[in-house]
Amino acid sequence: MQGSPYLTSDEAAAYLRIKERKLYEMAASGSVPCSKVGGKWVFPRATLDRWIEASMSRPAGVSPAQAPPIIGGSTDPLLEWAARHSGSGLALLPEGSEAGLARLAANSVCMAAVHLHDLDLDERANEDSVRAMPDLFDAVVIGFVRREQGLLVAPGNPKGLISLESAIASSAKFGMRQAGAGAQQLLERMLFRLGAKATELNASVFAYATGHDLAQAIRSGDVDCGLATRAVAAGLGLGFAPLTWERFDLALRRRTYFEPGPQTFFALLRSDEFKRQAQALTGYDLAECGLVRLNR
Repeated sequence: MQGSPYLTSDEAAAYLRIKERKLYEMAASGSVPCSKVGGKWVFPRATLDRWIEASMSRPAGVSPAQAPPIIGGSTDPLLEWAARHSGSGLALLPEGSEAGLARLAANSVCMAAVHLHDLDLDERANEDSVRAMPDLFDAVVIGFVRREQGLLVAPGNPKGLISLESAIASSAKFGMRQAGAGAQQLLERMLFRLGAKATELNASVFAYATGHDLAQAIRSGDVDCGLATRAVAAGLGLGFAPLTWERFDLALRRRTYFEPGPQTFFALLRSDEFKRQAQALTGYDLAECGLVRLNR
């Protein structure tokens, strides 16, 4: 029952803890969300979750618990600037994309900033990851930016590192990110395409929590290179070898979008001031900013 997002009638009955015969009656009367495929009823798990949530009885004056005004997940210089300058009251808790989604599902943050990557480097990985989490049955994914990811190197690039291949060939010391971080996922996926593994790199023992932490380690000479964005490199005067562009999105529950803090935050994203800041930081594409990528 954990694998497919679509349940058979016996699976759906077990999921709802009712008799299968009762489920058939409800399906026939149209009182439960379902579809008929090849003569058999199928029940979308996420839609069943929404259906249960929508019909939930609550005492007068009781509403779902509000998540704290925190953006969890990944971090980014433009996101940090927007959180500070919007007046939204939103704080940041940078722990990596997967950790942010887990906190969003647990209702311990109100948003998660994510840039996830599958083996195909499909740009729908953020939406697919949210869609795969049953607890986020009421989530939306909204585009923040597309941003340029690449290899950060020391100022002047003294080792001549212009690609992953050149960094591997020269045994450059890589600064690693924590498991579940989008940048670490991206590195592992790109290495896979080269027929290499992260465990084969001359890598740091310490995992850097943010791109900024990694950049500081490169500046101090603790490591030679690592993956982060062009904006991070520019902010600390580091060299940058571009590798790819990625989507950096915000996941949140539908009800959260309409709360005052998030509304103030999203209003800033539509401003000329936000556009100017993105241009100043460099490495951003705002063409899809604010686009709803997923509405479960």
